[in-house]
Amino acid sequence: MRSASLTFVSKPTPFALLLCLLCAAAQAAPHRLVVSSGDCRDAELSGQSKAFYDSLRARPEQRVLGAPEFGERLFPAPSRSFEELQRQLDAAQDQFYEGRNAKATQLLDDALRDIQRLPGGEARWKLFVRALLLQGLNHRALGKTRDSDAAFLQVLRLQPKYQLDPDQYAPSLRQAFDKLRRDLARAPKVKLSVKSTLPASDVYLDGLGMGQTPLTLELPAGAYELSMVKGDVASFPRQVQVQGVDTPLLVDLAYEGSVTAAPFPCLAIADGNEERTLSHAVRLGGTLGVEEVIVVRLERPSSGPKWFAATVLNVEGGQKLREGGFKTQGLDAPSEALNALVDFVTTGRSPSNLVVSANGRAPWDAGGRGAAGASTGAELTAPHRLSEETELSDSAAPSGKGLRTASYVTVGVGAAALAGAGVVRLLAQKDLDGLEARRAANDGRLVGTDAQTVALRDALVKKSHLMTGLLVGGGAAVVTGAVLFLVSSPAKPPPALSVGIAADGTGAAASVSGSF
Repeated sequence: MRSASLTFVSKPTPFALLLCLLCAAAQAAPHRLVVSSGDCRDAELSGQSKAFYDSLRARPEQRVLGAPEFGERLFPAPSRSFEELQRQLDAAQDQFYEGRNAKATQLLDDALRDIQRLPGGEARWKLFVRALLLQGLNHRALGKTRDSDAAFLQVLRLQPKYQLDPDQYAPSLRQAFDKLRRDLARAPKVKLSVKSTLPASDVYLDGLGMGQTPLTLELPAGAYELSMVKGDVASFPRQVQVQGVDTPLLVDLAYEGSVTAAPFPCLAIADGNEERTLSHAVRLGGTLGVEEVIVVRLERPSSGPKWFAATVLNVEGGQKLREGGFKTQGLDAPSEALNALVDFVTTGRSPSNLVVSANGRAPWDAGGRGAAGASTGAELTAPHRLSEETELSDSAAPSGKGLRTASYVTVGVGAAALAGAGVVRLLAQKDLDGLEARRAANDGRLVGTDAQTVALRDALVKKSHLMTGLLVGGGAAVVTGAVLFLVSSPAKPPPALSVGIAADGTGAAASVSGSF
């Protein structure tokens, strides 16, 4: 009888307590993502994909990423039009000149959030500049010179030759603006090298067009919002930290441009390459932090019936877990067959009215695909219909010895993940200390326009997410290893195992102990 015990204790900081709360919240994170593939403008594909998604979400205990959240996270859209935002800036300007600076601040902050969601281009940049300059004026009226300078610098870092209108700005303000320009010119620059998988793509920083890829820019260090467009194809908007000596960036615009959010989350297929589509689906799942991606599609073989099919992919390993489908006609999928497909996706059981892919073979591949896709392998025969009993017999459990080995490996992986969480926690302390230093330097406040504050905050959030994943994944791996050990030793007393995460006013701790 061997006994093993692992304990990790962190220093008592508010950040550690926050991470413990995040561990509990992670259990409610979305588990699955449903995305269609094919012609994203196809009303029949969108309608049947939405019906499948609704049926899956209606099941109890199913944590599926919502279609609205999908769009919000990848393609955040403004809640107001360009004209409405112009009117809001007019209102903010009136509030400023009437001395109601608090109201002007509220209107400007609200407008800037939406302006940053507008498509890049000259019109957006001009609106952005107007909002920043007005924000700088308003901050100076409130005595917040540092915040005012930060707003002006956001304009000058991309347009260093920008001049204030002498009819609208006082000489003292223009002098301060010119001093910021001179200081910025003397500041060290960072080389930002931008490339794209689609050549000659337009690059936008904070909405201002900077040129086409491949593109190299000399910029002041800081955080920038970058987007890329080529024709009708657009990248995900992203925050780029320009720092160090050189910041290289490669945007896979071919992948990101294939993703659309409306009318339903979809991966566009241009060349019928199924493997590339599934690879893009796995990458999309990783971007959105889900465990499984369900790719649904309409298969139209050159001969024979039309099929509605679903493929379940594991994001972490990239494996195809299962695939099934049913014959369909018209715009609406048969409800009975749709429910059977949802059962198969969630449980692995295949009802008799569902055809599943066996050994990588599917009936929609046998006759060759039409416009929706092209077969990439040899001619395939239709699979057998699998009953629940057949599936269970085919997936017989491995030997007890194999399970015992698997249990040791899984527990080891879990222990390593928990140890990694402890290392990440120590690394995060440096960023937390940096934020406290920035707070002290800014009169007890964290300023959103301070590039160093933003960089530290983003780094801290990334480490928080990483530590959360390590804690949750490590705990799950240890529990899984214990279960495998129990299954592999039916004749022996079950192992004693305890897993816990605790937090109080003196610290936070995660512990795993057991006898094997």
